[in-house]
This record gives sequence, C-alpha cells and structure tokens, in this order.
Amino acid sequence: MKAMIFAAGLGSRLKPITDTMPKALVPIAGKPMLEHVILKLKDAGFYQIAINIHHFGEQIIDFLKANNNFGIQIYISDERDYLLDTGGGIKHAAPFLRGKEPFLVHNVDILSNIDLRKLYEKHQKANPLATLLVSKRETSRYLLFNKENNLCGWHNRETGEVKSHYPDFNPDKYSEYAFGGIHVLSPEIFDWMEEWTGKFSIINFYLSVCAKTNIQAFAAENLRLLDIGKAETLAQAEEWMK
Repeated sequence: MKAMIFAAGLGSRLKPITDTMPKALVPIAGKPMLEHVILKLKDAGFYQIAINIHHFGEQIIDFLKANNNFGIQIYISDERDYLLDTGGGIKHAAPFLRGKEPFLVHNVDILSNIDLRKLYEKHQKANPLATLLVSKRETSRYLLFNKENNLCGWHNRETGEVKSHYPDFNPDKYSEYAFGGIHVLSPEIFDWMEEWTGKFSIINFYLSVCAKTNIQAFAAENLRLLDIGKAETLAQAEEWMK
C-alpha cells in the first residue's frame, strides 16, 4: 500500500527550533516526528511512502539514508525550488502515487491513535473520491458534512466566512468537524486535478469538487489526535509518547 507524508512545511509555529532544522525532524520522545509517522505507517502495512521536502530538505534526505529508509521504499518528492502546499504537493507526487489502489496522506505533525488500516479499508469499502479523518476538536475552521457524511462546505467561525458550491447553502444545517490531517484518496483524484496547477490547498480542491463527487468524513470513536506543529503542544506530545 502507498502513502504520502507531508514533511515540506516551514514549521513557522515552531520557531526558533525550525531556524536550523525542518519541522519533520523536531524530536518527540527522542525520535523525530517523521520517524514516528513512518513507523506508524509501516506497522499498518504501508511499505511505499512518498515524502515531500522543502525547508532544510537535505537534512531529511540524510536522515532517511542514515536509517536505510526504515526498510521500506521511500520516494522523495522534491519541492525545494517551490513549496506547493497540500494539493499541489499531492499532484507533484503523482508519478509515484498513481496506480489502481487508493493511497493515504498523513501530515508529519499529527499524532493519533487512529487505526490507519481501518481507515484505509473503510475507504476501500465505500469507494468515495476521498475519506477524511475528522474530529470534534475545537478550532476556528470547520468542514461541514451532511447526514450522509458527505462534504458540503466550510465555515470559519471567527470571521463568519463560508465556502460552498451548493446553492442557498446554510452552514447551520450541517455537522461541523475539524480535519485531522490524515486522509485516503482514490487514484481518480488526479483526473479531477487536471486543471489545477502549481500551488494549491487540498481542502480548497475538495470544496471545489464536493458538489460533483463524494468526499466523505470518517469520525473514529475514541479518537485521540494531537497537532504537534506548534510549540505549546510539544510538551503534550512528550507525555503522549510516554
């Protein structure tokens, strides 16, 4: 099974640590974030993994070489010349990710207790264009899903901004969920992305196509999820790993 890890981010929320290293190599309980995610994916049966790089990308390459790619096939999706954001990053890795089977995408700064194999199999069974891990955690920006768990829109509670391609869209009639930074995509995603070029957000892409296709939510029971991409959650992450 194939997967992709987003490891190209600038890590601005983790400065000054990321002034000298990529966010992906910031240690949690003695191991870089990237190692924790690689091992979680490997344990779930993902033995072919694309990793995108940008900020201090050469450090990630050296780290992987020093660890013999953790005994799996790793493809480096090089964005050192230009950071492509999440949607552009997935499309840039298409030469590796294309195929007949779905692939999983995982942010490097997400710790969770999600069963990745279960998420993958749920996607295979329902066969939507994408399955998004979501939760009820507090945030300012929510994805909006209907009673069938299909994505219909987006709402920023702080600004009141709403995004949807459905006519007469009323955000109050939909369930709010926070995106968990882990999703499974069907290979047909690249057909839908044909007109999308350069740098673009995968969430903006999902919102643009959800009225025409099926983007589903997966709200796991008893989900524990922690965004470790900011300084205040690093200590929580240390406790988590204990």
